Amino acid sequence: MVPRPVNSLFTGRTQLLQRIESALQNDGASNSRRKQLVITGLGGMGKSEVCLQVANTLRKDFWGVFWVDVGSDTTAKNGFLAIAKALGSFAASIEDSLLALASTQRRWLLILDNADDPELDYSRYFPSGIEGTVLLTSRVPQCSQYSAVLAESLGALDVQHSVQLLLKAARVPEDQWQGCDKQAQDIVHLLGSHTLALIQAGAYIAEGYCSLDQYIAKYQRQRKRLLEHYPIQEQSRYRDVYATFEASAEVLNRDEAGRDALELLEILASLSSSVFPLQLFADAWEQATRVLKPITEWTELGELGRWHALQLPGFVDGKADEWDDYRLKKASALLASLSLVTRNSTGGIDGLSMHPLTHVWARDRLRTQRRQQAWVSAGCTLALSRGRSEPWHPCERELLPHVQSLLASTVETVLTLGSRQEMLTVLVHCGWILDDMREDVRLEALLLEIYEQLQIAPEVPSEEHVAIWDLAGANVMHMGHTGQAVALLKHVVKVRESTLAESHLSRLMSQHGLAEAYIFNKQIMEAIALLEQLVKVEATTLAESHPFRLASQHILAMAYCGNRQMKEALELLPHVVKVREMTLAETHLDRLASQHELARAYHSNGQTKEAVALLEHVVKVQDITLVETHPNRLTSQHELAIVFHTNGQIKEAVTLLEHVVKVREMTLPETHPDQLASQHVLARAYHSNGQTREAVALLEHVVAVEGRILPAGHPSRIASIEELEYIKALEDLKVRWIGDRS
Repeated sequence: MVPRPVNSLFTGRTQLLQRIESALQNDGASNSRRKQLVITGLGGMGKSEVCLQVANTLRKDFWGVFWVDVGSDTTAKNGFLAIAKALGSFAASIEDSLLALASTQRRWLLILDNADDPELDYSRYFPSGIEGTVLLTSRVPQCSQYSAVLAESLGALDVQHSVQLLLKAARVPEDQWQGCDKQAQDIVHLLGSHTLALIQAGAYIAEGYCSLDQYIAKYQRQRKRLLEHYPIQEQSRYRDVYATFEASAEVLNRDEAGRDALELLEILASLSSSVFPLQLFADAWEQATRVLKPITEWTELGELGRWHALQLPGFVDGKADEWDDYRLKKASALLASLSLVTRNSTGGIDGLSMHPLTHVWARDRLRTQRRQQAWVSAGCTLALSRGRSEPWHPCERELLPHVQSLLASTVETVLTLGSRQEMLTVLVHCGWILDDMREDVRLEALLLEIYEQLQIAPEVPSEEHVAIWDLAGANVMHMGHTGQAVALLKHVVKVRESTLAESHLSRLMSQHGLAEAYIFNKQIMEAIALLEQLVKVEATTLAESHPFRLASQHILAMAYCGNRQMKEALELLPHVVKVREMTLAETHLDRLASQHELARAYHSNGQTKEAVALLEHVVKVQDITLVETHPNRLTSQHELAIVFHTNGQIKEAVTLLEHVVKVREMTLPETHPDQLASQHVLARAYHSNGQTREAVALLEHVVAVEGRILPAGHPSRIASIEELEYIKALEDLKVRWIGDRS
């Protein structure tokens, strides 16, 4: 009594089948418990197909194999009544049928398929007693509790078997498989090795709608159509991928928890499928409580206000007196119970992720209005979770893909989702997140879009858009255009000094940014004058451990180092490091930055051993927490190499600098100051290592580039020219000395 024959496309799962068959077979021992095994997994992964394979293989071991679809009360009742009829027993209900099956003295296998309702107790479908064997499939992980032996969780096929399944479904002759492997693997990765999706893709190709090498391009244009296409023969229960996910979502409109789960699903669909930290909702609530306190409804561009707080999802109540995550946890649990999301907990961060196909289904199922509202809610959650009072977030690495996904929508589209000022404010805050993470190129692209839509230009900055120029100033500074950064940030500071109180955080923040730009533009005295005033103001208005106060002291110490005021720098930096080590995690970017700066000060003060030890610690932590291309990681490696050089560790310096130069050459334009600086320092290390030819070639390149982009009197240009002349002069002396001796 199985619903259909085994699928000829079934591929892989050999070890899984062996485990299940071994667990269900009669070992001759006397058991006090019935054999019950549960298979859980995402819809469309092939749980039912596995059961068909098991039933087919073990058919001879059982007198009867019975299959009941428990996906609804109707199908369950029909299935059990059919069993009673097969047993020759009259039954008018499921209970009668279960009694008849329990009374059967022969060996039987009962397969309960599609036990997918998280609110239902499926033990009601188990016959009493210990006779027989039960195999149950479910999308609900909690159903594993029904398993008397170790339950099985059905994951994706490995790449090899996924490729085989796709090519079988596409009816590609086996002797041609090797030549199609790369194209097939690309499709497998695109579809996340989802079994039903691979079969659908193969059917689409086999039926002549496109070729194997055309599928990805067609998917990107017509994803929804492709994922709703199904093979005519050997169909699954739900026929297509979207239908199988939609079946799970049908239970989500029953109550408040279900509606919260749907709202959470919609927000996740607007973001990335990677792990979304749930802590961000709590952070957004905290900021929402602040912005809801003022009575006024009006806020200036760049300032989060009541409207943004009111766009948060219903399970984040910004008006509540304290944070309560009960509804969020219940919504998360409900989605996880339906296998629509996966719970993750790594590094103390709890989050939710989605299978790529579940993610695109969740997005595609939304009508235009719901999709737009989901974007606004997600955008306001991210913006509020950051605020602008804390320049670093502990979930930073997890946050980046979600910001990138949110900003995949064009600025033109985003500006239609609410008032222009409100939506621009969300974009500005997302921009600051990109700046924090040093996604400089992506931020530059976002700003160019904003300029185009507002018809503004940084060359003629207006007062109205000062929040945009503040962000743009930080971006152009990081892109290496320090003179332009100074000009923009001077404008921002001028506007804010005329409109905001001396202690206003936005004013302090923009002054802080200008001072940093001064330092990078070699205007050290201007930086010191501004920072000493900032530190004085903050000493009377901010707590000792406030991030802005510590940041100003940090930057002032940098300026002191640049001006060779080592005594003053070493009075400030140990204090900053001490406070940050007491208040921030070891991996916090600000803590690492102050340790980095203290190491530089040690080096400049002749304390080389202390500098090496501290920088090695910073580099070690950053190697674990930051991606290889992150500017902070590269800067610390660059600085450590300089200290190695001073310490006589020339080979270590060369190795580290070659890595830094290689990465920067791949990620930065030829004219970027950071790239030129690392090339300059590498040339110096080459010379010390006896690689004079390499040193001269690299310095000649640096001098040529700086000659095009820097004025004649620029300190960096002068330093490179003098370094090159020095090395050449030494080489000439060496040649003459050798000539004289010979």
